[in-house]
Amino acid sequence: MLRLAATARAETFDRLCDPLAARGIEVGHLPAEGRTIRLDAPPADPFDVGFVFPSRTQSGDALSALHALPWVNDRAAILTSRNKGGVLATLGRAGLPVPKTTMVSNPVDEAALVAAVEGFSWPIVVKPNSTTRGTGVAKATDLDSLLGVVDYLDLVHDYRATGDKTFLLQEFLPDARDYRVMVVDGTYAGAVERRLPATDRDAGRWKHNVHRGAEAVGVDLPDEYRRLAERAADTLGIDYLGVDLLATDDRVVVAETNARPTVDSATKYVDDFYDRLAGLIRRTAKA
Repeated sequence: MLRLAATARAETFDRLCDPLAARGIEVGHLPAEGRTIRLDAPPADPFDVGFVFPSRTQSGDALSALHALPWVNDRAAILTSRNKGGVLATLGRAGLPVPKTTMVSNPVDEAALVAAVEGFSWPIVVKPNSTTRGTGVAKATDLDSLLGVVDYLDLVHDYRATGDKTFLLQEFLPDARDYRVMVVDGTYAGAVERRLPATDRDAGRWKHNVHRGAEAVGVDLPDEYRRLAERAADTLGIDYLGVDLLATDDRVVVAETNARPTVDSATKYVDDFYDRLAGLIRRTAKA
């Protein structure tokens, strides 16, 4: 049986185990943090292929070398998708619809920020370039609130250990429907719509991240949205990708992508989702 290394043991790990075992692939946990890694001896628990490269790139590189691991989504795929600004620039250059966005690479002065938002309508979204799960994303309703958010980012960026000092200024799309579309091996594999409870919306909440309380509901997407997600994955060259779409009554845009997407319940995906995922894992192992 082929052994697949998963470096995170969360919802995705639990959901992968049984469906992939039924297809001849054993899923095992290969932690990349909270452990010690002996570097001068072969690993006692070998794996054949990795699922997605871990966020701790240093330990990920060591584990890749020790286990001679190819990854379904390798280091390059993870770094590509994590760079939100780079993704939007790449997709926009390829002719795919993306939100109006300006990247700010700190430090910049106040005059540059004021000039950067002149073409936007309030409110605007302020989004750290490399975070996930909506962490640090804020909505600025006017210039004063924007400058206040940026002041906090400046304080964080003062620390020498802060890696990515860039953030995005992005148009706010009110009442947009928020979809996470899965693409496996270049082809649409299912989608969910992330919906906030009515009580949260009435309280003024607007982020649709599941980790912030939104519900992921399986949906049947129009062909136009499916093809857009496939084009995004193809343009970025990532075989297994979550593509986030925001759709209003008159447009749909690619908001961002995730090369380490959470796998939801199988009922929310196409019938052959796990067959195709297993095929991609096997092909990666052979390569």
